[in-house]
Amino acid sequence: MRLPIEWLDDFVDPGLTPRELASRLAMTGTEVDRVHHHGVDALEHFVVGRVLRAEQHPNADRLRVCDVAVGEGDVAHIVCGAPNVAAGQTVAVARPGAIMPDGTRLKKAKLRGEPSEGMILAEDELAIGTSHEGIIVLDEEADLLPGTPLAEVLPIATDVLELEITPNRPDCLGVYGVAREVHAATGAPLAPPPWDGADLGEPTGIEGVTIEVHDSDLCPRFTAVAYENVTIAESPAWLKARLTASGMRPINNVVDITNYVMLLTGQPVHAFDLDRIAGGRLDVRRARPGEEITTLDDQVRRLPADAMVIEDADGPTSIAGIMGGARSEVGETTTRVLMEMATWDGPNIHATSNALALRTEASGRFEKGLSPEATVEAQLVALGLMQALAGATRLPGWIDVGGAGPEPAVIRLRDARVRSLLGLDVPRERQAEVLEALGFGVEEAADGLDVTVPHWRRFDVTREADVIEEVARLAALDDLPATLPRNRPGARLTWPQRVRRRAEDVLVGRGLQEIAGWSFAAPSLLDRLRLPDDAPMRSVVVLENPMSEEDSVMRPTLLGSLLDAARHNVAHGVSRVGLFDSGTVYLADPGSADGLPHEHHGLGVVLAGPLQPPTWRSPKPPVADFFAAKALVGAVLDTLRVPWEVRPSGRWSFLHPGRAAEVLSGDTRLGFVGELHPLVAREWDLDGAAAFALDLGKVAALAPEAPEYRDVTTFPPVRQDLSLVVGDRSAAEVVAAVRGGGGALLRDVEVFDRFERDGEVSLAVHLEFAAADRTLTDDEVARVRERIVAALGEIGVTQRG
Repeated sequence: MRLPIEWLDDFVDPGLTPRELASRLAMTGTEVDRVHHHGVDALEHFVVGRVLRAEQHPNADRLRVCDVAVGEGDVAHIVCGAPNVAAGQTVAVARPGAIMPDGTRLKKAKLRGEPSEGMILAEDELAIGTSHEGIIVLDEEADLLPGTPLAEVLPIATDVLELEITPNRPDCLGVYGVAREVHAATGAPLAPPPWDGADLGEPTGIEGVTIEVHDSDLCPRFTAVAYENVTIAESPAWLKARLTASGMRPINNVVDITNYVMLLTGQPVHAFDLDRIAGGRLDVRRARPGEEITTLDDQVRRLPADAMVIEDADGPTSIAGIMGGARSEVGETTTRVLMEMATWDGPNIHATSNALALRTEASGRFEKGLSPEATVEAQLVALGLMQALAGATRLPGWIDVGGAGPEPAVIRLRDARVRSLLGLDVPRERQAEVLEALGFGVEEAADGLDVTVPHWRRFDVTREADVIEEVARLAALDDLPATLPRNRPGARLTWPQRVRRRAEDVLVGRGLQEIAGWSFAAPSLLDRLRLPDDAPMRSVVVLENPMSEEDSVMRPTLLGSLLDAARHNVAHGVSRVGLFDSGTVYLADPGSADGLPHEHHGLGVVLAGPLQPPTWRSPKPPVADFFAAKALVGAVLDTLRVPWEVRPSGRWSFLHPGRAAEVLSGDTRLGFVGELHPLVAREWDLDGAAAFALDLGKVAALAPEAPEYRDVTTFPPVRQDLSLVVGDRSAAEVVAAVRGGGGALLRDVEVFDRFERDGEVSLAVHLEFAAADRTLTDDEVARVRERIVAALGEIGVTQRG
């Protein structure tokens, strides 16, 4: 909201500079975005002038040469292009040195050979209007003397506050509402409200006008006052200046009055041409399916369901609370006006405005919730302006459908509760002073104050804590004690959080880059990963109101965003890509007791890069294969002290069928590791890629929080090697058989060599035997070794001779 200081001063003058005032408002809860200057500068160079002579320019058809009296005995020679300039006029003059609204400093000049010592000004050259068709001719009856400072005659300059009004304070969307805040924040005297002392009388109706509200839940109050003998004309300069400084364009006196009243009171106003209301009847109702209306901006708009419309006998004439219709707007021929001011349901106006992509000054106010009483206050202000500026005569009576709002709430403000919430005592007298300055009613009570909430704060102040907030921001903010937060013993990372951090640190330490993948995914991801119809990952969580089709499901895997990022990097020339993502994945779980989806925190990695043969430029090309991914799995799980192994598996269709495995810890499946299926890699324009994913929730459950140490020196181990002919058995199967046969005395087993000749595969296995309470004898080790050989024999593995 743009607030001209010149306008604010009509009601309250705190004696502060604009920046001091902005700081004070900000410290009491009314945010000021910025302060800027509107209009001209160097005001001493703007004066009243009188045209003594105006003759045709000798060298230009559209210019006139004028002699203008600009002070006692001082005459300026000015070239003017306005068609309406004439001798005898009292005009606005800018002398050399004046600074125009666009920042230009005026200088002496020659125009077509004639010297010019200033400008005779039009409205737009003073930023008090938009007209440039002719110069401003000042009121002859005012008997203005040449040389009089122009700032004493016209509002040609003002500082403007740009306010950021919070949604709970629609009362501050009016000049008088902000004046009330300034009064409370600074103690400066507040003038009575502009509607004070006026009265509309009893709402006896208006002859020839019928108004019916069919949906009172969305229109709590609808008021109307009618005028005749209306003269449509330009608004006076002071009114245009205030509208322009507030960011609005002057149009004509009646339309300008509606905008002026809205800016002053915060209550939007709409003027109907009474003679263009078909049948003299207005019905206020919900829109019908498919209904359309042509609005004031000449756009045909299809109305959404539940939009409120105002219609006459010929159909909809306005979108209620947002914009009027073209059919009944006020024009040059208007002589009778129906001034409508209503209260609309805020959420309904907000929904309609969003559906139509149509935001207006009116919708921005109504959606925040205005009180029904504000309609009558605005009608009273409009009444005086219509009579003074449009020569209007009010028709007898007025219409009021719905009436005032509920009785004001009375809230007990207890001294003890104020002390409890603020941590200090605020004298009861000071509390009352602040609240009364804000317009609250205050009466003494045994343990505090009984506070009556004014209608303009009805929706904002509903409980004792809200009243205490008003006291705090205006009477206690500067005195609130500074305290440090207490050291809470439990304010540490949980164990699962620490596991995630440690796993992420391991990957960063190995040169991988972290990405923050989007939690939403496209349904097409499931097909791009070649998931079969019965794959668990197809049980996705579908969003009811997605931002787009591409973000309409919750991600069932981290792979999608990782592969997107890998493709982007490879396409931009990155030769080696190592990315990881740590975040939540989601799967629908229809069988859950609470109906909520299954969620777990996953850790995903993608390694990618071209697999071209070595060249002199790249002797060691990056390799994104199964073993690179498996090494990273081991780095993470070994760091977390989680025992693990991999077992070949083809359950993941997006992995290469011969280069994929599941990651296990005992009987618990932690995730997968493998190379990407070539068809899936092609979907992301990759030559090849490897990936793995782990369920960090399961990992955290298996990771020991306190490491256990074992004695490694008192009873040294016995180390031996076995050379085995394994046939078609995998190394994992061989290691499992060895562990099964070795029992408790086999501390460790490791495959350290593989040899193949003539189709025969051999593995060399290192064995380590140890006991916690003694040094093993050769006989004990020999018996364990025999059991190992026997276990290997059961799966067809023999010792190499």
